[in-house]
Amino acid sequence: MRSLITGGRGFVGTWLAEHLRSNGDDVVQIDQEVEITDPGALLAAVSDAAPDAIYHLAAMTHVGQSWDEPLRVLEVNVLGTGALLAAARECGSDPTILVTSSAEVYGAVTDPSLLPLTEESPTAPLTPYAASKLAAEALCTQAWLGHGQRVIMVRPFNHIGPGQAPNFAVSALSKRIVDAERSGATEIPVGNLSARRDFTDVRDVVRAYRLLIESGAPGTVYNVCSGRDVSIQEIADRLLAAAGSSVRLVPDQALMRPVEVPVLRGDPARLHGATGWSPELVLDQTLADVLAHWRSTPA
Repeated sequence: MRSLITGGRGFVGTWLAEHLRSNGDDVVQIDQEVEITDPGALLAAVSDAAPDAIYHLAAMTHVGQSWDEPLRVLEVNVLGTGALLAAARECGSDPTILVTSSAEVYGAVTDPSLLPLTEESPTAPLTPYAASKLAAEALCTQAWLGHGQRVIMVRPFNHIGPGQAPNFAVSALSKRIVDAERSGATEIPVGNLSARRDFTDVRDVVRAYRLLIESGAPGTVYNVCSGRDVSIQEIADRLLAAAGSSVRLVPDQALMRPVEVPVLRGDPARLHGATGWSPELVLDQTLADVLAHWRSTPA
């Protein structure tokens, strides 16, 4: 299979490319050398690649940043997706397309009886990022219904692993713990530790993506998640234990979001039914690998 990955040199794209190649796929990765909102440049890149499958990962992904740049988030995540779908229609190879949305589209769930979230759960985006992802899903649905494009949508919940940027919670905590080891600091700043999230290792996430290209139903949305939620406090405690660290966690208002989704937990039943997928890597292994990554990264 010949595969094209947009955002192909980012955190998920790098792991996805490695996974695809390990399964014998021919992989083309495009990233910042192609402006995702430039229809002409995008069409040229997609036509040149002539892919059988497209994994559309390119996006502005940081939820907190979306509050500062809401229009740019809409431009990249919505118009960029529209441009990608148009390029795929015109490129000549008629590829199957997997578009990454986000579990953030579900918004705040205050009633525990509504958990776990299924693909039929109501959507109520709280952040500019979440709104952009839900709008991009609408474009994908229209492409399937209006053009017959084979578009599959995924709503990944929080995915983590070695190599993730330090502006995401687990990677940030891990880096601060390692930085404290190196400097002798006794305290590290933290954001909201009460939020609960459904974490999946990025290496399991990319397995799900390839399986969905093979077996997913066009026009359908799939949660990609573990089905379990864990508090950021527990993540921090596990990281400290794994690192053998006694540093103190100090709340920092600057790290708090304007609006926080208190808990996210998904139901991966639809994904499992379509592909047989289930997570393979346990949380403690993932956390150990993230710590090892930062310990091997020069200060």
